[in-house]
Amino acid sequence: MALPRLAVTAGEPAGVGPELIARLAATPLAADLVAITDRDLLERAAARCGLRLTLFDDDSTLREQRDPGSLRVRHVPLGISEIPGRPDPRNAQHVLATLAEAADGCMAGRYAAVITAPLQKASINEAGIRFSGHTEFFAERARADVVMMLASPELRVALATTHLPLSAVSAAITRNALDRMLRIVHAELRAKFGIAAPRIAVLGLNPHAGEGGHLGREELDTIIPLLDSLRAEGMQLIGPLPADTAFVPAQRTRYDAVLAMYHDQALPVLKSEAFDRTVNLTLGLPFIRTSVDHGTALDLAGSGRADPASLIAAAAMALELVARRDAHPSSPLVERNGMRG
Repeated sequence: MALPRLAVTAGEPAGVGPELIARLAATPLAADLVAITDRDLLERAAARCGLRLTLFDDDSTLREQRDPGSLRVRHVPLGISEIPGRPDPRNAQHVLATLAEAADGCMAGRYAAVITAPLQKASINEAGIRFSGHTEFFAERARADVVMMLASPELRVALATTHLPLSAVSAAITRNALDRMLRIVHAELRAKFGIAAPRIAVLGLNPHAGEGGHLGREELDTIIPLLDSLRAEGMQLIGPLPADTAFVPAQRTRYDAVLAMYHDQALPVLKSEAFDRTVNLTLGLPFIRTSVDHGTALDLAGSGRADPASLIAAAAMALELVARRDAHPSSPLVERNGMRG
C-alpha cells in the first residue's frame, strides 16, 4: 500500500523549522515526506543537527516505504541564504511560495495533508506584504471559512478570534461569526475526530462570563442567544462558562472541545500542560493542515538543539486524520466545501 504523501513546509528559513524537518525525516514515520523548501537550506540544517539526510527531488510518484533519514524535496529557492536567528524580509516571497505550493498541491490531490513549521510573521510584513498567519493564508487560498484549533491528547481548544489585538476582540464577537465557527467546529469534530455527537464548551468573553451583565453584556446580548438557537437545532453546547474554571478536571469531563473567545484566553492552559504534544490544526479547509504549537525559536536556530516533538506530533496527527478521512470519505463539511478528500 502506498504511503500517504505529507507536504512539510519549513517556515522561516532563519528559524528552527528546517532543522525540525531534518529531525522529523530521521524518524521511522510511515509517511512519504515531501519538504517544500530550498534543497540547500535543508542540507545545511541537517549538517547543523549532525544528521545524514538523503534528499530526492519529488517526482510525485507513490512509494510503499521510506527509509529513516530520507526525504523528498519540492525545491523552492531562497531569496537569499539564511543566517540562523536573523530573519530576512528578502525571503518573504520564498516562504509564501512554499505555502501556496502546499495548499494548491493538497487541493489538486498531490499531497494527502500539509504540516507547517513555524514562520516569522513580522519578517513577511516587513517585506511590505500584509500577512497575519498560516491560518488566514490557507483560508484565503482555499476560499474557505476556517477555525483555528489547538489539540493535545487531553484537550481541544478552538478560537473564535485568532491574531487580533485585545482591543479588537469584542467587536469581532458577533452572532454571525460565532454561528459560523460553532458549525465548523461541530462538523469537524464529527468528520476529523469521529465524535458522533460533539459536546462543545463555549467560554464567556468577560470575567465570570459577564456576571449577569455587570461585567459586560456580550454574553447576554450575543453569546447566550446564539447558543440557545443552536441548541434548538440539536447541538450540545455548554456555557457560556467562566474561563477561570472551565478547565478544572470536573468541567473537562463534560465536553469534547472548547471554543475560546480569544487567543490568550485558553492557550496558556493548553501549552502549559502539553507544550511538546500540542498540535495546531485548521478546521474548515478542504484539506488537512497541522502545525507545531510554537514559534521560530530564533535563539535556538542554528544550534541543532531544537526539540522536534511538536512537529512529530503534528505529523502523527496528520496521519491519523488522513486515515480517518480515507476510511470515511464523506462528511458534511467536506461536501459543503465542494471537495472530497
